[in-house]
Amino acid sequence: MTAYIEKKKNLLHIADRTLQAVSPAPAMRKALQLDGTKLIVGRNEYDLTSYERIFVIGAGKASAAMAETLEDMLGDLLHGGIVATKYEHALNLKKTQVLESNHPVPDLAGERAAKELLSIAKGVTENDLVFCLLSGGASAIVPAPRHPVTLEIKQAMTRKLLECGATINEINAIRKHLSEFKGGQLAKALEPSTVVTLIISDVVGDHLDVIGSGPTAPDASTYLDCQAILDKYALCSAIPEEVTQVIAEGCAGEAPETCKVGDACFKQVNNVIIAGNSMAVDGAAEAARELGYTPVVVDYAMEGEARDVAARMVRLAAEYCENKHDIAPPVCLLAGGETTVTIKGNGKGGRNQEFALAAAIEISELQEHRERLCVMSLGTDGTDGPTDAAGALVFPDTVARSDEQSALARQALADNNAYEFFTNTDTLLKTGPTRTNVMDVVAILVDK
Repeated sequence: MTAYIEKKKNLLHIADRTLQAVSPAPAMRKALQLDGTKLIVGRNEYDLTSYERIFVIGAGKASAAMAETLEDMLGDLLHGGIVATKYEHALNLKKTQVLESNHPVPDLAGERAAKELLSIAKGVTENDLVFCLLSGGASAIVPAPRHPVTLEIKQAMTRKLLECGATINEINAIRKHLSEFKGGQLAKALEPSTVVTLIISDVVGDHLDVIGSGPTAPDASTYLDCQAILDKYALCSAIPEEVTQVIAEGCAGEAPETCKVGDACFKQVNNVIIAGNSMAVDGAAEAARELGYTPVVVDYAMEGEARDVAARMVRLAAEYCENKHDIAPPVCLLAGGETTVTIKGNGKGGRNQEFALAAAIEISELQEHRERLCVMSLGTDGTDGPTDAAGALVFPDTVARSDEQSALARQALADNNAYEFFTNTDTLLKTGPTRTNVMDVVAILVDK
């Protein structure tokens, strides 16, 4: 029991330090260098007194926390604004109105929030400075469906894309081409003002046009890409015909494309990433060192089916147990990114819980090294799938304690029902809303 408590304590320490590394407040203060009324953001300098008004707009799970820090830094220089965030992520701010809506499937509140943000954008002038605060979740939190697509159609489309195992890049390519907000179109609405977009990235590779579906960034995806995605997942016959109509018209050049590189709307836009997954992984690595483990970063761009990635990482951990690598245990294997889950069952869970369950099953099959391994799989936003858990923890006996437990684990994985399994083992990882979102971090501790 003492060893179990120590292992759990170590995993929770790594989780805590992971989240601290990508907290919005320190990331904002590091990115914005304020000297009196002179503000330096990246390579650009702004004289805040030269603008008639300074607005803040934004969307995403971290937007309220980001706005709170911006208010604190700018004080009375800030005119006001609106940010939209996920339900239960709001904060009581002084000058910024905070709206809430649903994620990952959009709702009517989100559609209204998008209209409010576009209303502010269309009211700015060349004498205004606008801070756009963008983070993961923005794509769903502010839907702005383009005719003839409706909110109900976007909801159905989102569910289909989530269920089929599409990547976030693929999902957002579709979203951008069904929207009046995404794919650089917010930047177009903000012309001719000066725009500083501060971004907490939740996508592998930190691609500006994918994070939040790139409302202020040039879009690299096209209608032809969207059609290829529909074909790849055999969705054409399973989705509303309005979607296939819009994409077909776009492919034929009969509908306007999203904003591309070279568009004049980006001349006054400065997109700056202030936090991302690599920072979270590095925070986890530092925590591992503090605990006496040598951190080994396996992947900064983890992708693929959650159960497959988990099995590969456990097998790699077993190799470290057998001293097949230059670094001897104790080691902490780390990876960051975003896996996917192809839903075939009717259970409840998320990609981190599915990763953890697959890892637990793989560990249970190890005869010699099972007792040396434990796992943390963490969704940095605090919400893994449609659950109240951020992920799960795995210990040597999570599955291996009995034949009955092993059978239950395998059935839960087949049903995509990891949440119920980990509820029964009392090893769900719950953080509550973290007000940040930089994808996932997994850690496997390999003891001596």
